[in-house]
Amino acid sequence: MSSQTGGDVHKDFQSIPVINISGLFHGDADTRQSIAEEIGEAARNIGFFQIVGHGIDASMRDELKAQASAFFEQPLDDKMSLYIGNYSNHRGYVPQGEESPDPNKRDLKEAFDLAMELDPQDPAVTPQAPLLGPNPWPELPGFREAVETYYDSVYQVGRELMGAFARSLGLPEDRFLRHVNKPPSQLRLIHYPHDPLAEDAEGIGAHTDYECFTLLLPTTDGLQVMNGAGEWIDVPFRPDALVVNTGDMLEVWTNGEFIATSHRVRKVKEERYSFPFFFACDYETVVEPLPEIVGVNGTPRYAALKAGDHLYAQTIQTFRYLRERLERGEVKMPDGALETGSLGQHGRHKDATTG
Repeated sequence: MSSQTGGDVHKDFQSIPVINISGLFHGDADTRQSIAEEIGEAARNIGFFQIVGHGIDASMRDELKAQASAFFEQPLDDKMSLYIGNYSNHRGYVPQGEESPDPNKRDLKEAFDLAMELDPQDPAVTPQAPLLGPNPWPELPGFREAVETYYDSVYQVGRELMGAFARSLGLPEDRFLRHVNKPPSQLRLIHYPHDPLAEDAEGIGAHTDYECFTLLLPTTDGLQVMNGAGEWIDVPFRPDALVVNTGDMLEVWTNGEFIATSHRVRKVKEERYSFPFFFACDYETVVEPLPEIVGVNGTPRYAALKAGDHLYAQTIQTFRYLRERLERGEVKMPDGALETGSLGQHGRHKDATTG
């Protein structure tokens, strides 16, 4: 098991590696281990990498984009009929200005958010797990089929990556996957409208992701990653690649060996789309530094978090409709909730400023 810590080596990288993961699906044990080590190195040193050989073919990606375009081309009233504030499990249409990862900047995007489809009678769907349940679906021909096909495919890619992250740490392949059964893993269909007046405007404010890791299908350039020196590094657009970055849960589980990396979207003059899939663990999972890792690199650096509660708390703080529900007493912040930006590079910079 590695004894490195991400905070020591997460410095002034200038590029993002590309990793072919086809061997995770078809290779022998040595090939799978070699790819896992590549993934682990990228997670420790950068927190971002691109993957090819993932098996999600061009026709599936194109159909997802076509259906997203059809949805966002609808009149606003039609989209607002599926407004995210109409539902209790954070699914549906997100209009411009609804979400603020950076409370000081208004987001220049709209989105449609969904997650794993669960029947309301599923035993996992309870008032204590407010992010689980069914999705609202627009009445557009082929929309649900295309979106669910992509969701299922990218979820399986995520499971392979989750196993690889464990192997890169010298852990059994199922060490994390045993906690991935009915997770609140969210897929977002994001639309940046054409804005001829935008001058290097930020579409999504700088942030880290709350879940274990993210698999992003972009359609153009625009994504930037912050290196350890505080510089913004462009992620080159590759139409055949998914962009992967580690998030809060893996940072805590690995006791900081993998750091959640700050990133943002810029240069949003042209119309564009983006499809992030946030790979989460099960709602009730208590995430804390793994004893196998603490035993190698010292004392625990993080308090335990309940995975679903952490995700819900961060969501409450970044969505206007949930902040309003909180103010009215209709929802409550989970016990032990962290402020946004408490982990990853944001948290380290905050500690350095206040400390």
